[in-house]
Amino acid sequence: MCQAREYQIWPLYNGRLTICEAVIWGDYRKKQTNMLHINDLTYRIEGRPLFEQATLAIAQGMKMGFVGRNGTGKSTLFRLIKGDISPDDGAINLRKGARLGVVDQEVPSGPESLMKTVLAADIERSALLLESETATDPNRIAEIHTRLSDIGAYSAEARAGSILSGLGFSADEQQKPCSDFSGGWRMRVALAAMLFAKPDLLLLDEPTNYLDVEGAVWLEAHIKNYPGTAFIISHDRDFLNRAVTHIAHLRTRKLFAYSGGYDNFQKQMREQQRLSMALRDKQEDERRKLEAFVTRFKAKASKAKQAQSRVKRLEKLKPIATIIDDPIPPIDLPSPERSLSPPIVRFDDVVLGYEPGKAILKRLNQRIDPDDRIGLLGKNGQGKSTFAKAIMGLLEPQDGFIKRHKKMKIGYFAQHEIDALNPRHSAYEHVIDLMPDATEAQRRARLARFGLGAAKAETKAGDLSGGEKARLLFSLVSFHAPHLLVLDEPANHLDMDSRAELINALNGYDGAILVISHDRNLLESVVDRLWLVDSGTVSGFDGSLEDYRQLQIEKNRPPKKAAPPPENDKTAQRKQAAAQREKLAPLKKLCDTLEGDMETARQKIEKIDATLGDGDIFTADPRKAQIILDMRRELELEMTTLENKWLNALEEYERAKLNT
Repeated sequence: MCQAREYQIWPLYNGRLTICEAVIWGDYRKKQTNMLHINDLTYRIEGRPLFEQATLAIAQGMKMGFVGRNGTGKSTLFRLIKGDISPDDGAINLRKGARLGVVDQEVPSGPESLMKTVLAADIERSALLLESETATDPNRIAEIHTRLSDIGAYSAEARAGSILSGLGFSADEQQKPCSDFSGGWRMRVALAAMLFAKPDLLLLDEPTNYLDVEGAVWLEAHIKNYPGTAFIISHDRDFLNRAVTHIAHLRTRKLFAYSGGYDNFQKQMREQQRLSMALRDKQEDERRKLEAFVTRFKAKASKAKQAQSRVKRLEKLKPIATIIDDPIPPIDLPSPERSLSPPIVRFDDVVLGYEPGKAILKRLNQRIDPDDRIGLLGKNGQGKSTFAKAIMGLLEPQDGFIKRHKKMKIGYFAQHEIDALNPRHSAYEHVIDLMPDATEAQRRARLARFGLGAAKAETKAGDLSGGEKARLLFSLVSFHAPHLLVLDEPANHLDMDSRAELINALNGYDGAILVISHDRNLLESVVDRLWLVDSGTVSGFDGSLEDYRQLQIEKNRPPKKAAPPPENDKTAQRKQAAAQREKLAPLKKLCDTLEGDMETARQKIEKIDATLGDGDIFTADPRKAQIILDMRRELELEMTTLENKWLNALEEYERAKLNT
């Protein structure tokens, strides 16, 4: 039973708590271990502040997504965490001894095979194996092999192969040199190497940008079950809903943490907006009343004292900080002036390839109508881009024929088209060739329709952000109001709000759309039909994107072990059952431990709620009430983390039971 005596703890709060509250807070502080703590961070670029006294704590084992508008400083924060640049003020503290994992911009490109490149990422394993070849001291040799066994060195190739396979590399490709692959594929190798090394803290900057839907689904499951901590910049809503347990939001140069995935973050944000606006309205109402009283009675001697007290009250009224969304720059895709008769594209028994006798796609019999909205699925390397090139007339068929409407105009958006923008020309200069007879005002108005205002219109393309380059390309490819838009990963460089604006623009566009994207939210919001590129052909996929996601999860699951033959020997059966129990025991113990921790946290929350149930505490001791509220919020975060760990552990336990 908690006693009511007061007990001094935690000088930071300069307050007093009951023994019961002290025990709860003390236990919580012992159990919490921060992997990363950002404290009062301030950083400026050329005098422009990106962070002002920003604070964030990431607990060990937490999976935190990092969101915010393009250009607000997310990648800069990662550079600060890595130590590439130094803050102007404040501190960034990584847990002592923790290993940081990042994907470098310089991706592997040498003659080493993918497998060797990934295996080399485990520096300790490589060093021990090298030493084992020359060591002569028996004791040291024993130490080396014991340590190799402890770190799983003998199963390293299997683990590396599993990661590479999940990211889209076949067994044959894993033995090929890195130099055989394009930049996007080498980025996957760099990601695989970093995941294989199992650092304590993963820093991932838009990791799904170079992945297809299949790779994104695999990475989502891998991050969810990753034993370490992850801090991930991403604008992929579905990925953030499934892979992370918390969201960090960068706004107004500060960092705000929320529990749950992206949808839950949005819900909490909307509620905060509603409450902050209500508080502001209430404060403004109070201000008007106080000002009216002072104006009316300040000259009356009998009311002078009351008027003066209201003046002091007015001086103490600080404006309520409200959360107001900045306007989203527009994306305006002009619809075709006149619809064409269907079909606008038709494939008849088409065979596609780049070398004679080496077909990539066969038996193509698709058609695209003027109002079609098609999502193209399939692993990278299966032929999605080949199919898109054939639609646009950039690749002629080896057999069969492709009919395109003679009046059809096509707009094509792809990563390499962004890279082809002249880095020395401004956005304004890019549209001059398209609008040679237009006035300057007309050209600037055109750019403004895509969120490129006066300042950005004069900025060289090389100095624009990725999202701004994407907006410029949208302006260029849609200039002639095409009948068909072919979009290859159109959302890669856009933040979450700009992706929502792109979805609105595509839904308001009246022409046909073919989309290749790993962003499942964009596909679900825009397309009506799904085509699957697989096994050398293109066919319709009858299920939903969720069906396709489940299909990929099933493919990535290890095959179930065959049931052992019936054993007549009862002793052998008992030994087998005992071995199975021994194998399951650690998983069962982990589930029970987490369940006990959840119950302990729940009981502590109940005790706090009982303390808060006495409404007088908020008026009698507001500071103490705030401390207790902070404790409750922290315990709720702990409960969320424990629940996620328990669900993952339970799923692993159940899966292990099925496989034994």
